Amino acid sequence: MSAPPAVTRFILIEPSHAGNVGAVARAMKVMGFHDLALVRPRWPDVLTRPEAVERASGADDVLRAARVTGTLQEALEGVTHLCATAMTPRDFGPPVCAPREHFSQLLNPARPAPSGPWGVAFLFGCERYGMRNADVWCCHACLSIPANPAYGSLNLAAAAQLIAYDWRQALLARFGESVFASAFAVRPAASLADQADAEQVAAMLAHLEQALVAVGFLDPAAPKKLMPRLQQLFNRAQPTQQDIHILRGIARAMQQAARRGHEED
Repeated sequence: MSAPPAVTRFILIEPSHAGNVGAVARAMKVMGFHDLALVRPRWPDVLTRPEAVERASGADDVLRAARVTGTLQEALEGVTHLCATAMTPRDFGPPVCAPREHFSQLLNPARPAPSGPWGVAFLFGCERYGMRNADVWCCHACLSIPANPAYGSLNLAAAAQLIAYDWRQALLARFGESVFASAFAVRPAASLADQADAEQVAAMLAHLEQALVAVGFLDPAAPKKLMPRLQQLFNRAQPTQQDIHILRGIARAMQQAARRGHEED
């Protein structure tokens, strides 16, 4: 596959709970997807119902842009590859595979490229009874999320979240960050700009050494390897500038306590 899909659409067939629709919108937006379609939802005003808006939790734009259709065919504009999501095995129908396995095959560079723009849709059935056989038979693949065989029941939004994550990871691995409007990355707890540099750590250690001597914990005549060990400890910890301020504050308090003790003596 030489080009990323022009469309990634999540299609909910006959959703019965407005809250689940909002939760799916949230799951999609978290992974950078915004194309949502509903086929014959139970509630005509499902996209504006309070439960949907509340569960969307900020993904209101996905709800506003969602389309409602009377048939599945109407929801498939621009889609060339359909993926059903069904936990119940069928005797007849498209091949069943795990999402990651199928996505790897679908995005394989050796796979023949479509002649024009292509799109993918993920179909989710009603919460009460899942996908109808007729809808599954329309699909090119049936995605089955590996789950506990004794209890494989997934909430609709949870299933959508897992599919969205695996699809995003597959797209990033194949096409890089260019397929998304913005890059998502795991952010470290502290940025490099917040981390203390070697000079700040050395100054803190010198201050701490003075404080340890003042309280009698460190014998300057026989220091052994205490300070080198502390140096290694802080190198592993990678302290931030705020950490350094706290440690130097502790060192000052130790020195003040030591002075008060000497004055009382």
